[in-house]
Amino acid sequence: MIELLTSPEAWAALLTLTALEIVLGIDNVIFLSVIVSRSPQWQARRARQIGWALALLFRILLLSLLVWLIGLTQAIFTVKGTAFSWRDIILIGGGLFLIGKATHEIHAEVEARDDGNDDTPRHSAFFWVIIQIIVIDMVFSLDSIITAIGMAQDLAIMIAAVVIACFIMYLSSGPVARFVAEHPTTKMLALAFLVLIGVALVADGFKFHIPRGYIYFAIAFSAAVEFFNVLARRNR
Repeated sequence: MIELLTSPEAWAALLTLTALEIVLGIDNVIFLSVIVSRSPQWQARRARQIGWALALLFRILLLSLLVWLIGLTQAIFTVKGTAFSWRDIILIGGGLFLIGKATHEIHAEVEARDDGNDDTPRHSAFFWVIIQIIVIDMVFSLDSIITAIGMAQDLAIMIAAVVIACFIMYLSSGPVARFVAEHPTTKMLALAFLVLIGVALVADGFKFHIPRGYIYFAIAFSAAVEFFNVLARRNR
């Protein structure tokens, strides 16, 4: 441990991996912001806390099970010359879940459904929010940790980077969630991002990799345009 603390290479790996984990966690931040936007403020805060605690737990658990995790990338069946592993199946399922969830939310926004007439008990709705967070945390954690394994060789560095990244993303998720809840057009944009991310996950599962840089650039560009739109509306 002392060698790691005094090694410039270890610090460089930690900073690089932390930055990468934060970028990969943008998906998580967007999903959590959208999923809690319909909840009361106290429930939204509690859901975010549970969501990021689970995200951190899943990531550390996966890091502790490296041998099992590597086994998830081994092919289990082949279709027309294309081999599929458990990782591919999880990515495809998670991508389809994201696409379905985002499409459902877009439909609800367009139809302007009145949440006050929802007969679902509050505790059941909150439980359903937590279930959705667990499902998507598992998918994003798997993708994030497989990337971390390729970036660093020391388990302590990977765990430290994941903890730091999750803490930073937790601090930023509150303001992002409030902003999304207060601006309907921003929420629609976030839902469109989720569809885009879901398509990328499904494509990855089918061995067609879409460079994440393209996706993050599209998200950053659209977010910047929306920021200026919000600013213009406020000034008017």
